[in-house]
Amino acid sequence: MSDPDDLRRAIESISPVDEREASSITATLDRLTWPEDLFDEDANPHHVTASGFVLSSRGVILHRHRRLGIWVQPGGHVDHGESPARAAARECTEETGLPVRHPDPVELFHVDVHPGPKGHTHYDLRYILLAPPVDPVPPPDESPEVYWFSFEDALERCEPALVAAIEKLGRAAARFNVRE
Repeated sequence: MSDPDDLRRAIESISPVDEREASSITATLDRLTWPEDLFDEDANPHHVTASGFVLSSRGVILHRHRRLGIWVQPGGHVDHGESPARAAARECTEETGLPVRHPDPVELFHVDVHPGPKGHTHYDLRYILLAPPVDPVPPPDESPEVYWFSFEDALERCEPALVAAIEKLGRAAARFNVRE
């Protein structure tokens, strides 16, 4: 599991891309002060999740969420004893079939608070992940609609709440040695 102080510092180091992210950062920092397990979806309907913006020279991965029908980055719940960074990588590999890795150093890139299923609230920690520029091969129990998108095409396809993050991601991609 993550050290709450390290997690707090990582969240505080993010320059919010818009008012939504600024509000999400404030709410997530507050959530870190609650006594319940941050990640246990059964302990509290307000829990921290993790996802990844997977980058390569082909652009960014988006998948069509099976339940919601929207185009978003892969991610999900943090397992017991797992750090959010590790959960983001695990979830991205599980949902895309791609071997992903964190850049060095690991970068928490974006934070978003949004409604989840079953009346839950997700405090999503979004990491940068890198993958080889090969076709995704999602397993049969995951969404079959997983594709690489140029940043321009991702902006047209993604859930509207992701637009500001994808724009920021496009500007940042060169730092991670990936170019379309």
